[in-house]
Amino acid sequence: MAYQHFKVEITEKVAQVKFNRPEKANSLHMEAWKEMQRIFEHLSTDDTVRVIVLAGEGKHFSAGIDLELLMSVNSFKKISCGAKRSEKIRHFILELQDTITAIEKCAKPVLAAIHGGCIGGAVDIVSACDMRYSSADAYFSIKEIDLGMVADIGTLQRLPKIISPAIVSEMAYTGRKVSGAEAEKIGLVNRCFDSSEALMEGVLEVANTIASKSPLSIRGTKEMIRFTRDHSVEDSLNYIATWNAAMLLSEDLNEAFKATMEKRAPEFKD
Repeated sequence: MAYQHFKVEITEKVAQVKFNRPEKANSLHMEAWKEMQRIFEHLSTDDTVRVIVLAGEGKHFSAGIDLELLMSVNSFKKISCGAKRSEKIRHFILELQDTITAIEKCAKPVLAAIHGGCIGGAVDIVSACDMRYSSADAYFSIKEIDLGMVADIGTLQRLPKIISPAIVSEMAYTGRKVSGAEAEKIGLVNRCFDSSEALMEGVLEVANTIASKSPLSIRGTKEMIRFTRDHSVEDSLNYIATWNAAMLLSEDLNEAFKATMEKRAPEFKD
């Protein structure tokens, strides 16, 4: 399937999704924003894909929301009724949130490979990914504060559950740049690589390892991790018990046992 603002390639069960607006530092206008949502909703149900790597073409990972899209909010000033104006703005924000939530809800693990700038809305995007990796030249900035606004599409909701809330507060209040090395130190990224080339090589190695595992078990594991983040231990234990009551006795389990007995790598069906 061809896309206008993204490159999507699938090789050996791994989908590489790349922002493809390098002339705009991979910032996203509304058309690209909605295209990204369609991509992740499609890959979520594509049986040929077991894991997704999200990266960017050109100098930067992504500059987030295109400023023209952000400035389009001014068009709502023409609506004379204050309540209707607020309703339209709320719907606009929820649309953008839905795109990022499509990444989080994607049934397949999403690994972000970040080089160069990861700015504003791009931080919202990577906060919804399962794992984040960076190159040494990468930097992260919650830039909304410098635009006189509050970040509103996921960073302030997801990032405090990934790293220290105090660090999130510092980033959000100051808008300062967090380097790739610092991002690794604070747990924002799993690992910082020396170069962009080493970054992609390392992330694809992790992706290929994940792709070799039971796809049913990987999807279930992602579901459990996501559920546990927002629920109590008791609720989460009850959910996994119910889940495995339905999923445990699978063909994947039989294949894993058989491969172990035969001392070979398992071969799981899509």
